[in-house]
Amino acid sequence: MEHRPLKPQADTREHLVVIGNGMAGCRAVEELLARDPARYRVTIFGAEPRVNYNRIMLSPVLAGEKCFDDIVINDASWYANNGIALLAGDPVIAINREAKTVTTRGGVSEAYDKLLIATGSDPFIIPVPGKDLPGVIAFRDMDDVDTMLAAADAGGDAVVIGGGLLGLEAAHGLTLRGMKVTVIHLMPTLMERQLDEAAGWLLKNALEARGQTILTGADTAEIVGDDRVEGVKLKDGTLIPASLVVMAVGIRPSVALARDAGLAVGRGIQVDDHMITSDPAVLAVGECVEHDGQVYGLVAPLWDMCRSLADGLVEQPSGYRGSVTSTKLKVSGIDVFSAGDFSGGDGCEDIVLRDASRGVYKRVIVRDDRIVGAVLYGDTADGSWYFDLLKKQEDVSDLRDLLIFGQAFASGGGAADPKAAVAALSDDAEICGCNGVTKGQVVSCIGKGAHSLDAVRGTCKASASCGSCTGLVETLLALTLGDDVQSGPKTMCKCTSFGHDDVRREIVAQAMRSIPEVMQKLHWTTPDGCSSCRPALNYYLLCALPGEYVDDQQSRFVNERLHANIQKDGTYSVVPRMWGGLTNPTELRAIADVVEKYNAPMVKVTGGQRLDIFGIRKEDLPAVWADLNAAGMVSGHAYGKALRTVKTCVGSEWCRFGTQDSTGLGVKIERMSWGSWMPHKFKIAVSGCPRNCAEATIKDFGVVCVDSGYELHVGGNGGIHVRATDLLCKVATEQEAMDYCAAFIQLYREEARYLERTAPWIERVGLAHIVARIVDDEPGREALRARFLYSQSFSQDDPWAQRAEGAEAEHHAPMARFTPQEAFA
Repeated sequence: MEHRPLKPQADTREHLVVIGNGMAGCRAVEELLARDPARYRVTIFGAEPRVNYNRIMLSPVLAGEKCFDDIVINDASWYANNGIALLAGDPVIAINREAKTVTTRGGVSEAYDKLLIATGSDPFIIPVPGKDLPGVIAFRDMDDVDTMLAAADAGGDAVVIGGGLLGLEAAHGLTLRGMKVTVIHLMPTLMERQLDEAAGWLLKNALEARGQTILTGADTAEIVGDDRVEGVKLKDGTLIPASLVVMAVGIRPSVALARDAGLAVGRGIQVDDHMITSDPAVLAVGECVEHDGQVYGLVAPLWDMCRSLADGLVEQPSGYRGSVTSTKLKVSGIDVFSAGDFSGGDGCEDIVLRDASRGVYKRVIVRDDRIVGAVLYGDTADGSWYFDLLKKQEDVSDLRDLLIFGQAFASGGGAADPKAAVAALSDDAEICGCNGVTKGQVVSCIGKGAHSLDAVRGTCKASASCGSCTGLVETLLALTLGDDVQSGPKTMCKCTSFGHDDVRREIVAQAMRSIPEVMQKLHWTTPDGCSSCRPALNYYLLCALPGEYVDDQQSRFVNERLHANIQKDGTYSVVPRMWGGLTNPTELRAIADVVEKYNAPMVKVTGGQRLDIFGIRKEDLPAVWADLNAAGMVSGHAYGKALRTVKTCVGSEWCRFGTQDSTGLGVKIERMSWGSWMPHKFKIAVSGCPRNCAEATIKDFGVVCVDSGYELHVGGNGGIHVRATDLLCKVATEQEAMDYCAAFIQLYREEARYLERTAPWIERVGLAHIVARIVDDEPGREALRARFLYSQSFSQDDPWAQRAEGAEAEHHAPMARFTPQEAFA
């Protein structure tokens, strides 16, 4: 990739050449442009054949949560619009300080007035036999990600050497891609630089629960293989098969170019407070530098360096004084935070909170009444507050007893109040660690017109990277704007910032296949969701992936799992299906036998023309369903978010006023639609004449038979708030009535939010929308109908066909593809 705008002949500006098209180099240029966009002519050399992208987000690309375009920071238009010449894919290999030129591997020579070195860091490769075998890679750039993706597509086992952040993210991504992954870590604690022993243990257990094998205290002896990697051998003799080995054991400042040019180099390229090297014409910034004996691998210090560097380039020097660092990360979806020195020791006091039920661990280290370190696992909401106290070295003696419970408690608020905690932060408190954005900068951004989360992300970049600070930014929006915040639909639950419609859309767009995948890709703030979101996600996946998604029974409400409803005395009621309200001697005998066999004290006719058997003990439910199944009776889904009943009158067959065979049509519709899971309960009725004895005009879908055919009604319900139906249309034949019914059900299944009945759904989207999709659009209606019938082919078992083939009773399970015993497991 090469982008070189023509250099104006009369351009006499100083020429700034930047070696490094990564995050630090381009951020330094951004800071310079923000101060004086016309001051320098800028040329950037990049080793990779790409525009500037966010390396922090390589892990989500590997995990399938994002693509490369999603992590681009500055696209080609940014270079062009700012008159920046970019030579990408041709790395600089030499600096001639005397001639003030740089030379690339391709032979390009460029003169500079000022040179900025931002070469970043190099991965450390442990010097063991086999380290150069094909299939052994690092995890530093997009080429490494592409190699891992190719390995995952080919299948096999992977070994990740290194249990730091990069190693664990690599392992997580490869696991999601279907590889069996083993993590080898030399130290006894994962992420020992960021976590103490307790938090590291919690993290290890959590990752193992997600299918990874974690070996701590494991020392690599060699990487084995002939033509390519075949496995990793440990010093204790353990051999771990692998077709891919990822080295993620650490990084070192990339200083070879500077050292060859004769610049002062220690652990990194040595710079002063203005990021100037031993040569006044050469500056350096980022992971490659050493300032006051320190090197940094986190982005926040890099952004501080870039600001100081830009100030110096426009002759308004501010000076970099070093950074106190904190780490707020989401490791495979798990929130962790650490800051300062958490080694403890003499003179230190540890304040610890453990909450096993919530998976929360907090530890604050205090010395001389001042916080010197903090480690948070599972709940990092107070991380910014602890870090602010640490940086300012404030006396916390008055807060001692409440300190561990967080800012809201310590400030006298009692119960946790996120708004109060954020409001109390100082303006220089860091909100977004990935992009180095403070509270004051976010508030300023909001004050200048960024009145939504997306607007803030697009303006000052807070929350635009890993997303862990999204809640803080949203709180600042609420505090700053009050009711003027531009918010989207209500979120599904406290676990996510996404609404129901967003989740449904992303499941389809990203081809997600499981509840954990949805939670990972959409950044759920809880590891396993909650009782609100899990049933919704289970339904959305069932609807989107008929025949492919495996129903997660533990994500259903208990009455759907049991196909029964608990009553006030602790027993259950059972309602088998009766097609259109019809029954026969075999079914009646089966019900009578169940009542006698299991001592049911009451049988009652329901409003939906079924028989409800009361007083069944929970332990008898599997046997009750097996007995009913043996007689060909399947679940009436009487307590499920599903089709419940199709109520009918006797119609033209018996009634003097009947105009059509309402009973027969009702049976056909119920046979077509039973077993279909819905956003909420769904009821149908077919009335044989306008006298409407089946009450079709207060059902989710109602058919009223008339002399000329059938009136189709939608969106009614009884209950506390009675709503009469809207007339959808009139049709002439039974088949048309069934086709329109199937299309309407499928549209409702695909568009309504979980636990939203048809009445509020129609009121929300408008009847005109329903008419346009089903009545006016014939191809669209047929497509909806086809999708519904396709999904039904996986959700129904025909008990009569099964019996004709001699199938055993267990095949007539109350829920599709489950035996009664499996249903209650």
